[in-house]
Amino acid sequence: MSFFLTAFSLSTCVVTKPDSTFSQEFSKVFFGDTVNKLVLFDIDGTLMDPGEAGARSMKRTFYELFSIKDAFAGIEMAGKTDVQIIKEGASIQGLSLKDRALRAILSRYIENLKIEINNKRKHLNPGVMALLNELTAMDGCWVGLLTGNIEKGARIKLGAFGLNDYFFVGSFGSDNEDRNALLPVAVEKFRKKTKIDISFSDCVVIGDTPSDVVCAKPYGATSVAVATGPYSYEVLLQTEADYVLKTLVNAIDSIPELNTAKTARP
Repeated sequence: MSFFLTAFSLSTCVVTKPDSTFSQEFSKVFFGDTVNKLVLFDIDGTLMDPGEAGARSMKRTFYELFSIKDAFAGIEMAGKTDVQIIKEGASIQGLSLKDRALRAILSRYIENLKIEINNKRKHLNPGVMALLNELTAMDGCWVGLLTGNIEKGARIKLGAFGLNDYFFVGSFGSDNEDRNALLPVAVEKFRKKTKIDISFSDCVVIGDTPSDVVCAKPYGATSVAVATGPYSYEVLLQTEADYVLKTLVNAIDSIPELNTAKTARP
């Protein structure tokens, strides 16, 4: 894959786009037009680092229910849904999970997450608060979630930072264990709540893993990959993301064309 690279701010981000019209395209993506846009954020690695609260909660749950220590050793969790991770861990440990057992695991996981999220290592990633505030102030911009977390887990993590009110809609690992099926879920929920008929091409998916890119591309949504999670900037450049950022710092202000698009919502 060849990329046309343009550095907007060397101290904050470098954005990739495969053609020279990328300034105009990015301006349209981030609401230079008056059309509605739905911006969907991943949580872990993108909005925040939860201090491995989820991973510890998963491990603790399997130990409490099955007396298995380190049940998820060697399993890559980034980019996967909670249900997918649980099923993968159960399979490796030789456990057969029926729906009732899965519900029990998820219920115990939530109880453990309520405890584990209260750790000193958790933090918001750079630029998150400023970006959320700017996006929610823009006319025609709607902010939501596209995450592998089950909904209750997502709300616990966001609640630890007081972020729940920013996200009125979202798709979660509890909606579908296949991350690639979550964008249509988010769009349908958005349509039902707002009565606005938004298209996939008017969606922007922001995440920190190649899986976040993959779940957006088949639908024609714009994909933004940010290197604040386990994948490096260089690795994310090799994905098919429309834009790759080092952080979310100045994700809007680094682009002069967007300054005129900042219209406060009445």
